[in-house]
Amino acid sequence: MSATSEPLREPPALAARRDERRAVGVACSAHALHDGYTDLIYVMLPIWQKEFGLSYAELGLLRGLFSGTMASFQIPSGLIAERLGTAPVLALGTALAGAGYCVAGASAGFGLLVVALFVGGLGASVQHPLASSLMARAFAGPRSMKALGTYNFAGDIGKMTVPAAASLLLVMMPWRPTLALLGGIGLAAAAAIFVLTPRYSAETPLHAAQQHAAGDAADTRHRFAFPVLLSIGMLDSATRMGFLLFLPFVLTAKGASIPVIGFALTLVFAGGAVGKLVCAFIGARIGAIATVWLTEGLTAVGIVALLPLGLEAALLLLPVIGVALNGTSSVLYGSVPDLVSPGRRARAFSVFYTGTIGSGALAPAIYGVLGDALGVPTALIVVAAIVLLTLPLSLVLKPALAARPL
Repeated sequence: MSATSEPLREPPALAARRDERRAVGVACSAHALHDGYTDLIYVMLPIWQKEFGLSYAELGLLRGLFSGTMASFQIPSGLIAERLGTAPVLALGTALAGAGYCVAGASAGFGLLVVALFVGGLGASVQHPLASSLMARAFAGPRSMKALGTYNFAGDIGKMTVPAAASLLLVMMPWRPTLALLGGIGLAAAAAIFVLTPRYSAETPLHAAQQHAAGDAADTRHRFAFPVLLSIGMLDSATRMGFLLFLPFVLTAKGASIPVIGFALTLVFAGGAVGKLVCAFIGARIGAIATVWLTEGLTAVGIVALLPLGLEAALLLLPVIGVALNGTSSVLYGSVPDLVSPGRRARAFSVFYTGTIGSGALAPAIYGVLGDALGVPTALIVVAAIVLLTLPLSLVLKPALAARPL
């Protein structure tokens, strides 16, 4: 009688698998939607210029406002989530991102667009640190790197699908209802995120103290590991932006037309999307250090090899460069959970994303000055040489990553 009166409990293994599926669905969907919102601005800028008579400086301000707000509030988002939890903060951020585009669709001028994109950027700031830490919590050891690589890949899917969907909708309806519809998707997604995000049980005081002590001990032994990883990420991001800055001019010198340059960039981006997924699995198999040497070494060799090639051969090489150029990022993101204690992961991811995004934003200006002084080919060789600095830096991480729990 007592056996039949006890409530049925879900086996722990089934509960863990259910939470893994939910974490993947929530994190990857949020990444795709938020990254899609970020690149949707490129579709809207020409429309806003024509509608409101905006200058290029005003258009640049709108684009920079969204990205700058997103980057600036990632660290506060991680800190807030440590107190309130991942689900409510990630859901609220997604709702704000969607609401920002709803407001943009109702804008009557430049001032309201500024408010709309500030709200959208504020909402977008939560996604990277919180969704990444959610994946790291759901998956442990080498599986964490694979999961984060899948999550990283999902962002590229969003960058392709959301602007493409907007372009299709703009053929069928005016831009205001198009933005209202896309913004409404964000509001609906926020509700789903709040319901579906796994709620992991709170740690007991003893377990939390043990985790904190273990994290402090690891931080003491490898106190420079996370800053070194961040430095590698910043160099990697700067290399990516520097290469993309100079690539159109390199191809123009080889006789490429504007459509061919657009096709070439598509090849790089497609290779990059594949690289984010594939290199995460490679990293889980051969280790982060070996993968960084493989991808960054291939990036440097590919950039230098591109210069003397003819146009057709260069186009064939570009997807390979794209794989290496973007693939490193999945390995670096996947290594963050191995270098910080579980309770600090949201904060660590927020710092990591802020640093890499900031580096990517500054790099074109710095490399642009270099290109003016030395010329494009020489500047690209410098870009390739600087990325090789990541190789000796990665060796500093070897003791810390070797000590990670599996």
